[in-house]
Amino acid sequence: MKRNGWLRRDFNLSALSAGLLGTLRLGKASAQQQVITSTGQGMEGEITSTGPHRRHVQPQQSYMPSAGGSPLPPGSVPAATILVLGDSLSAEYGIPRGQGWVALLADKLQTERPDVRVVNASISGDTTAGGRARLPALLEQIRPVQVVIELGGNDALRGLDLNSTQNNLEAMVQACRAVNARVVLVGMQIPPNYGPDYSTKFSSIFSSLAQKYRMGLVPFFLKGIADVPEAAQLFQPDRIHPKAQAHPRMLANVWPEIKKNL
Repeated sequence: MKRNGWLRRDFNLSALSAGLLGTLRLGKASAQQQVITSTGQGMEGEITSTGPHRRHVQPQQSYMPSAGGSPLPPGSVPAATILVLGDSLSAEYGIPRGQGWVALLADKLQTERPDVRVVNASISGDTTAGGRARLPALLEQIRPVQVVIELGGNDALRGLDLNSTQNNLEAMVQACRAVNARVVLVGMQIPPNYGPDYSTKFSSIFSSLAQKYRMGLVPFFLKGIADVPEAAQLFQPDRIHPKAQAHPRMLANVWPEIKKNL
């Protein structure tokens, strides 16, 4: 019962549905924006990246472009890229730009792996169906070595058929594997008000897919945030979206799997 306690105490379901899903209108039109920044900031409906985009090597070496790619300048190779495909929890909803966990990831990589860049393609309100529709073009354009999929919460909050949610997530995993991109799946838990069967089935989607495809899994994205006594202090007034001060913990939950898959 302790695990479910934070859900009853700190989440307002009507606000949750409105907050996470109310921005769904950003969907298709916003997803087409290609905004490239140098800070790794995650912005709703925009695709942002952090450098370096290329790493210099000895001039005498030459490299062939990937199939279907454009020729690279002599003496350079593409930086490895991590693609983050998520919803409002990854799109810096309600917090200052540059303070979300994806931006913090970009800062961390600049220190520990300066040859790796991050592209944040997260959109507030997005569902697994939306992510599935957007992913092929992103994979072709970005050619990531790793994809972090943080989607599914909005499916559950809308009470969507979880078989469709699982099918969408599995299709995304398969699409990533087809281009040799490793996957980290970010799991979520939902309030028990939807019924124990629905809540349990939702949580099991992430673990079953991770086991089937032997990929990285973050069992609960908000571990250490939503399940602690001081949880209310870590959320914005809507009691849905974590404050900026909670995002370092969100990164800490995801980083071990990202690092393992680099």
